[in-house]
Amino acid sequence: MSAGLTVDGALVQWGERLFYPPNRIVRSPPTPRLDTLMRRKASVIRGRIVATVSRRAPQVMVKVTGGGRGMAAITAHFRYISKNGRLEIEDDRGVSHRGKEALHDLVDQWRYGGALIPDDGHRREAFNIMLSMPQGTDPVIVHRAAREFAKAELAGHRYVMVLHEHQANPHVHLSVRATARDGCRLNPRKADLHRWRETFAEKLRGWGVEAEATRRATRGENRRFDPIWRLKAGAEGRLSVAAPPTAKSGQAYKDNRLRALEAWVRIGEALKLSDRADDRALARDIVHFLRQMPYAKELARERQRDLGKPTRTDVVRPTQTVQRPGPDIER
Repeated sequence: MSAGLTVDGALVQWGERLFYPPNRIVRSPPTPRLDTLMRRKASVIRGRIVATVSRRAPQVMVKVTGGGRGMAAITAHFRYISKNGRLEIEDDRGVSHRGKEALHDLVDQWRYGGALIPDDGHRREAFNIMLSMPQGTDPVIVHRAAREFAKAELAGHRYVMVLHEHQANPHVHLSVRATARDGCRLNPRKADLHRWRETFAEKLRGWGVEAEATRRATRGENRRFDPIWRLKAGAEGRLSVAAPPTAKSGQAYKDNRLRALEAWVRIGEALKLSDRADDRALARDIVHFLRQMPYAKELARERQRDLGKPTRTDVVRPTQTVQRPGPDIER
């Protein structure tokens, strides 16, 4: 086997663990030769690595920010995202609504379209989702990508979306009715959220905007970010309970990041031995990326404390080999 195929094999083996969860392995067109299939997969993963460690592509944000348990809460959210009808609301048919009367009609469509949604209830009748990109991204492209995302991921559900471009980060608020037209209910889990991020990033790239959706474990992040409701409540002085610690911990947290760290090290070692100059340059970028990785620094500090003496912060190798994660790996 050639050195190129050996490198490609390592990229596919370890890169899929970093970038593709078990329910979203990168696919290639059917029936190619085995070496052609390997090269195609490796090429896709090379692109993801370059975007993550060399170009530091912007990360998309997709969050479920809440949801209404009755029509009263859903109506209040519609008013909030549309600024009481001043901003344009687009529904799942592509129809635009603006103004208080149009907002009232839209509320009635949701209330009576399908199973009746009472003003107050005990089960969640809608999910509120926010899709966001960093400051400087074209809001029009964010809106287009969000529209394509909704068509792909929320097909069969009634939903509305509103673009907010008056704040620093352009973002789209999506409110989706939990029960689809066929009676199936939306129940997003961690794997679904990661897939949603991947889909949103893919739609942005289709419009020429560089975007990535790598998991926190892949990036070695070690902070827990406050939810939007807590940030708003804190700014308004309405928080009565202190926020939880921002540093993450626990065995699952450590295992996920050790798996990711091992994968990065294996990929870097394979690229370093490649006969391609761009691969060897990418290996150096990975070393630099790992030295800046928050979890690698945290691990180095822990080992320094254990040794009781200062040590150079270098690329930290995992202390154990772990098996390929199952579906419950943190996204």
